[in-house]
Amino acid sequence: MLNLKNPLVVFDLETTGTNTSKDRIVEIALIKIFPDGKTKEKCRRINPGIPIPIETSLVHGIYDKDVKDEPSFNQVAKSMSDFLENCDLCGFNILQFDIPLLAQEFARVGIDFNTEKRNLLDAQKIFHMMEKRNLSAAFKFYTGEVLENAHSALADTRATMAVFMGQIAKYDQQTLSNLKGEVLGIIENDMNSLHLLLNKKMVDLAGRIIFNDQGKEVFNFGKHKGKLVNEVLQKEPSFYDWMMKGDFPLDTKKKLTQLRLNSFNK
Repeated sequence: MLNLKNPLVVFDLETTGTNTSKDRIVEIALIKIFPDGKTKEKCRRINPGIPIPIETSLVHGIYDKDVKDEPSFNQVAKSMSDFLENCDLCGFNILQFDIPLLAQEFARVGIDFNTEKRNLLDAQKIFHMMEKRNLSAAFKFYTGEVLENAHSALADTRATMAVFMGQIAKYDQQTLSNLKGEVLGIIENDMNSLHLLLNKKMVDLAGRIIFNDQGKEVFNFGKHKGKLVNEVLQKEPSFYDWMMKGDFPLDTKKKLTQLRLNSFNK
């Protein structure tokens, strides 16, 4: 049983996207745990007032038709604020995503969602701190041994080799999914197959340009994120010059130049 002085609300949001300043809530689930151990659950869908992108709906399964008759956030904000009053908050990745987005929703309807006097407990931070994801941890996980002389180049290289071989042995013929649960393919003991599986969205090494779901090259940063590279270069030629003069890796500039040439030759 948790040692609580204040009620603790564990919550999670489903949203229209991942932009904490622009996207909206489409579903919110809350479980309030009282100091005496009793719990109270609330879960409801919300009409975001903007379309839900299809790629987002495919992740959480909530479509525009599912929320068209639901209340707006403005209509439920007061009762939600009351439910959260004087409560500490807990969730997974809430510091980076859920709390900023929730605060933005409250701000839009004129409610001050103050977090300064609340305890904020992010289960993801505990997970990352306690279950390390460095080479030493990977070596221990896949070999059962302790890595000696960590940060020595040769020791780290030998450890990486052991980790990679252990991964192939452990996951051969298993399905690989991304963090959204989307199936990417099957892990095989074949280097070309692995390369395609792990890097199929990558255009440049730095990830500034990637392939979208239609296999088209799009920018993956800044004001043109998600936009087709060839369309941006045609409508805003100065963006190419800006990138070429900017602090981007040579590989990125090389790939961008090739894409620019290809667009001219079409």
